[in-house]
Amino acid sequence: MCGRFSLSTNINQLRDLFEMEFMEELQPRYNIAPTQSVLTVVQEKGKRIGKTMRWGLIPFWAKDVKIGYKMINARAETIDEKPMYKGLFKKQRCLILADGFYEWKKTGNEKHPYRFQMISGKPFAFAGLWNRWSNGDQSFITCSIITTTPNEITKEVHDRMPVILPPDAYQMWLEPDMKDTDYLKSLLQPYPADEMDAYEISTLVNSPKNDNPSILKPIHRL
Repeated sequence: MCGRFSLSTNINQLRDLFEMEFMEELQPRYNIAPTQSVLTVVQEKGKRIGKTMRWGLIPFWAKDVKIGYKMINARAETIDEKPMYKGLFKKQRCLILADGFYEWKKTGNEKHPYRFQMISGKPFAFAGLWNRWSNGDQSFITCSIITTTPNEITKEVHDRMPVILPPDAYQMWLEPDMKDTDYLKSLLQPYPADEMDAYEISTLVNSPKNDNPSILKPIHRL
């Protein structure tokens, strides 16, 4: 699964890399947790638009926002089968921007956090689904990160990893008129391990209240 990630890259760099329109200010985030706001990219009228969304998908039929805690991730293997996802998979796909994510490795009775990022240090995009939900005076745009089997580096820590899309797949993933679900599903693969880096970090990351650069300090490489 993917239960925590970061995005501290300068917004100007993000605009250029993802070719998106986004006019808001963006604070650096080092420890993004479920139900918090995340930066996403969708395509509208032929343009890539940056949007902030609440992390944790809330289906349109849900009566309570708390269901979002259970839907921060969606499994790639069943994305086109489960009723809560298959409609969104056809027409409401997004990029969820990040520059690192965290997983915990269990050793005995302890869990040790690790940070995963690109060797280049550049930001990247998770494959995501989004949905608009409202109930009375409450209204949210929510999203979920799609996960897949681990690559050679993440499997040392966890049995799942978020789907990281290569840049040349962004356009087809975002295109609302793209209806070839077999092709779209073929994109949901483990990212090449030789382009990624991983290292153990402090347990400070365990608490979402700790949201500062100090949690990025390496303890040792994986």
